[in-house]
Amino acid sequence: MQALSKSTAKHSGQLIRPTADRAREALFNIIGREVENATVLDLYAGTGALGLEALSRSAERAVFVDKSLKAVQIINKNIELCGFSDRALVYKWDLSKGLSFLVKKLPGITFSIVFVDPPYRKRLSAGMLQELAESELLIRGALVAVEEDAHAELPAQVAGLTLVDQRRYGETGFWFYRQGKFLHKST
Repeated sequence: MQALSKSTAKHSGQLIRPTADRAREALFNIIGREVENATVLDLYAGTGALGLEALSRSAERAVFVDKSLKAVQIINKNIELCGFSDRALVYKWDLSKGLSFLVKKLPGITFSIVFVDPPYRKRLSAGMLQELAESELLIRGALVAVEEDAHAELPAQVAGLTLVDQRRYGETGFWFYRQGKFLHKST
């Protein structure tokens, strides 16, 4: 999958920033076996690298959302190339319009892992965390992993989501949130 991510990013004229291989590997090492049989939501999906990695690690299903037609085309191609068509859905949607469309498109579906990977330095992460926390899209105890510029500042608490871990890998930072009250683990 590593070559696939790089080639699709180059093909797209560098309009899409895929998660670096090292950072993606670290992210999935942290998540560990929790991804097995998970229902995954990949927001601001870009090339789909995070959701595809989850599927390759035995996630049950992944839903990808991106507003770019080019990104949606790349994600669909990557899903087909990886053989995950029966376990993946892709939606072209501007997430600044909210998540309510998912509740309508997929009534009753909830997610155990959500990846939030907006364009860096656009201050979109906190708002998306708030929306996720207030939505009906998360199962109890769901994990929300936010990828953002390593120097970004994200809140320790957003509605029902609590920051439980934070990691930095070069210019990439990951913030891990769970529903409920947990102790913050710093590294």
